[in-house]
Amino acid sequence: MFTRCLLVALFLAAPVAAQMPYQSPDTPLGTGAYKAVMEVDASLPTHTIYHPKDLAALKGKKLPIIAWGNGACVNAGNRFRYFLTEIASHGYFILALGPIAGKEMEAPPQPTPPPQPGATPAAPNRSAPATMSSQLIDAIDWAIKENTRKGSPYFGKLDTKNIAVMGQSCGGVQATKASLDPRITASVIWNSGLVPNKTVAMEWVEKDHLNKLHAPIAWFNGDPSDVAHPNAKDDFERTNHLLALFAWREGMGHNGTYREPNGGELGKIAVAYLNWRLKNDKTAAKMFVGANCGLCQDKNWHVFKKKID
Repeated sequence: MFTRCLLVALFLAAPVAAQMPYQSPDTPLGTGAYKAVMEVDASLPTHTIYHPKDLAALKGKKLPIIAWGNGACVNAGNRFRYFLTEIASHGYFILALGPIAGKEMEAPPQPTPPPQPGATPAAPNRSAPATMSSQLIDAIDWAIKENTRKGSPYFGKLDTKNIAVMGQSCGGVQATKASLDPRITASVIWNSGLVPNKTVAMEWVEKDHLNKLHAPIAWFNGDPSDVAHPNAKDDFERTNHLLALFAWREGMGHNGTYREPNGGELGKIAVAYLNWRLKNDKTAAKMFVGANCGLCQDKNWHVFKKKID
């Protein structure tokens, strides 16, 4: 009885992120200079696009391209809406896997209720993933074509020489696999790492895959309670030929801060890292470069680097 009461108490006490009030996809959001929106293009119905609403405000500046894979391989391009909109508002063109799904997909994750005494544990999910890494490549192909297609709203507005792949959890595995594409100039893996054993719930990527990567890569994770923490740490330790970073935050779990306003703390870190790697922003680089880098001085973060300093 004591154990059951303790489990219930822990469940009731589990923190739940405040839910953002729902706003329509065409509502400009984000803290950057270019408030951003999300939409689905009829010629790419399998993805959700995030971009500055007023493209004319760019005044000749080009948008680096980012392809994003969702956690749990979910086929819902608005699952990470606030995180991705924040990044896009700083001058990025993002294509997330999946169309815009119901607004409930944008809500923060809820804590899992404790199992009832005597209940049969749920069977593990063995279904095939709803999205695949190949769709990240599809997104990049489409964006590059749109940049050269006369009549496209993105004609001449995309920076096709600076392309990143990113993803959270299962999406991070997808991004790691897609990172072999020679057009990729940066990979950012969130709460994710290559799993040591095969699973049909996501694509299988051998650890040796890491040795074939060519672009700078970073892993951002929660503390050791994050199920992906040991996998990310192992991936970083195996990657010795690239500019690489592994950072994890005390008190942060697998779900991160993605569905907090403007993506929370991870939104700020993402913008800084992308500005450094895709825009050569020297000020943004200070968050990661040097023994006294901004993230290094944050007592909540543990930062490990290779070929950076």
